[in-house]
Amino acid sequence: MFKKIKLFWQAIRRLSGDDAYEQYLLHFAHHTTEHAEPLSQEEFFKQWQDKKWKGVKRCC
Repeated sequence: MFKKIKLFWQAIRRLSGDDAYEQYLLHFAHHTTEHAEPLSQEEFFKQWQDKKWKGVKRCC
């Protein structure tokens, strides 16, 4: 029962973007071979929001 709830909650977080920073850290750790530092949570969300909302967003 609790496993189903946990899986459901993870799916909700994934769909809403709530786990975006955690996914970024996993991706960063997997693909980074240099001694680079990942973005802070604040920097990541600023870039994420800017990418999502800046520029012209219309259908026509």
